[in-house]
Amino acid sequence: MNRFGERFTITTFGESHGKAIGCVLDGVPAGLAIDELFIQSELDRRKPGQNEFATARKEGDQVEILSGVFEGLSTGTPITMVIYNTDQKSGDYSNVKDIFRPGHADFTYFHKYGLRDYRGGGRSSARETAARVAGGAVAKLMLKSLGIECKSGISAIHGIEAQSLDFAYPKNSPIYALDASVEEAQKAAILKAKNAHDSVGGVATVKISGLPIGLGEGLYYKLDAVLAEAMMGINAVKAVEIGEGIHSAKLLASENNDPITPKGFKSNHAGGILGGMSNGDDILIRVHFKPTPSIFISQESTNTSNESVSVSLKGRHDPCVAVRGSVVAESMAALVIADMILLNMGRTMSGLTSYYQ
Repeated sequence: MNRFGERFTITTFGESHGKAIGCVLDGVPAGLAIDELFIQSELDRRKPGQNEFATARKEGDQVEILSGVFEGLSTGTPITMVIYNTDQKSGDYSNVKDIFRPGHADFTYFHKYGLRDYRGGGRSSARETAARVAGGAVAKLMLKSLGIECKSGISAIHGIEAQSLDFAYPKNSPIYALDASVEEAQKAAILKAKNAHDSVGGVATVKISGLPIGLGEGLYYKLDAVLAEAMMGINAVKAVEIGEGIHSAKLLASENNDPITPKGFKSNHAGGILGGMSNGDDILIRVHFKPTPSIFISQESTNTSNESVSVSLKGRHDPCVAVRGSVVAESMAALVIADMILLNMGRTMSGLTSYYQ
């Protein structure tokens, strides 16, 4: 499936080394002011080639809106956005045309479809996530008008954990660090792996604030379940935690429960979600990214004839995919919340009558 969402939907298209990538957004309410400079600024946060901590691929990631916007406002019809690929080096992948790269989707794509686009992974490449960021930017514009905000940053690199989370700091950090006190150690870990022709994993933390109570459906479209699905659908993500996450399994209920007062919750172990619905507190999500599988160390593999081979990769790759991945996670969170906002509008008769009367 290339479509995500129920009411506010995104469908992405394109391949890593094709002519372009892009997305179609459907369900965007008419009359939303579409700030193209903001959309571009979001893509600029994710684009490659900005510093030594990212891939050297130089893509401008200039977005072009093809439909659904007139005189700066959404028309209520599908919004189509395209981003042209300008710096592909497909020749870097000629040596793996018939070889499965360890840690990549080559093996599964080939066995599922009987063929694969070997140029940078084709559709399975993280290049596609630029389209999600473009769509997420439009979702953020809608959410901003409702006082809802999504932020993100890096809370861990190669096991080096942030001791505090400052969501204002990432804009000053080339690796989008949330804690200035460990930023240099995290940067050093990335460069050490890069210089050894290897890579490291990391954890991005996403915060969603300003939410009303009750977003999310009671059983089969729970807010936490859909957020987890959205995050797990990002390339290289292997685990997702909300609130205390796995740590909650180590606590007593008396430690994990959030006491309720007339002024609200005294703690936020739940991560802003109870019973699959937002409880009004900040939603906190930890998104765990594996090390970038494209490394420049000889590895054992097989080819399409099931013969043993040794593979050495070429190309330009992120030494830590979590850094730019944090922007994608933030964008996916915005898409989920925009969808949940629209889904929630018709859940009560008072809501219906206040709109139609």
